[in-house]
Amino acid sequence: MTHLQAGLRPETIEKARLELNENPDTLHQDIQQVRDMIITRPDIGFLRTDDAFILRFLRARKFNQLETFKLLAQYFQYRQQNLDMFKSFKADNPGIKRALMDGFPGVLENLDQYGRKILILFASNWDQSRNSFVDILRAILLSLEVLIEDPELQINGFILIIDWSNFSFKQASKLTPTILKLAIEGLQDSFPARFGGIHFVNQPWYIHALYTIIKPFLKDKTRKRIFLHGNNLNSLHQLICPECLPSEFGGTLPPYDMGTWARTLLGPDYNDETEYMHTYNALHVKHTLENLEKECSPKHMKRSQSVVEPGTLRHEERDDDNTQPLLALD
Repeated sequence: MTHLQAGLRPETIEKARLELNENPDTLHQDIQQVRDMIITRPDIGFLRTDDAFILRFLRARKFNQLETFKLLAQYFQYRQQNLDMFKSFKADNPGIKRALMDGFPGVLENLDQYGRKILILFASNWDQSRNSFVDILRAILLSLEVLIEDPELQINGFILIIDWSNFSFKQASKLTPTILKLAIEGLQDSFPARFGGIHFVNQPWYIHALYTIIKPFLKDKTRKRIFLHGNNLNSLHQLICPECLPSEFGGTLPPYDMGTWARTLLGPDYNDETEYMHTYNALHVKHTLENLEKECSPKHMKRSQSVVEPGTLRHEERDDDNTQPLLALD
């Protein structure tokens, strides 16, 4: 075991070997081969290239070095192309702070039965007079930046549950194709997180319509991990143990406290309106904002792109990502 695997549980190391093709004997060589590709993209400012940073991208792409480099390049390209999103990219930024305090995202303290971190979103909490969609997206990306520092989560991944209860048609009308595409590019195409499932519950008909709009932008692998449960929480519990879920999702845990994750990032006095600097400051992102416009000439990069019909249950061949059967139940 190398120092890059220090702190990992033995079962996690074994999982990385079996599912991600991680080999401690060739780890440094794998990282260096990805680093050697950086010279092929002089249009991008690769502002962090240390071993630990590149390793999370290798894990996200199962040690396929070419795919790893593409993801690494897209990570920094996305930040070059959306500079305003990453200005003051910290938890005490007013817009990000409001989103965090409103529960965007919620992050459960416990893991699911596969060791994955569970993120939750209560869509109806989106007060559009208080939070822009971009600030909510920024809060989610910042949260993922903090969480992905944990090597266990680099390997085990994440689960996202979105509760659409009481989400109005008026709110949904603000989810334009442009901003949805921005979110997909930031989360699917440009971030080294492994999402084992994205679960919709209590979704109204117009969320189904929105799904048809974003579907062309989704990779096939992503589509296969979207589960539409409707109000059938039993189907959710087939994939995520109730013991891992708060009562809002039919789980055995207490109701989720919206301030839990915000307090983690902002400190116990997170209601204080004075400036508070969280210890995580995304140095490589801040460096991007200060120097990219001087050092780089960003060029446009091509950007990448199931759910079964309602009332059906289809079993996909399980891959080594713990992919579960596809459920789409109204």
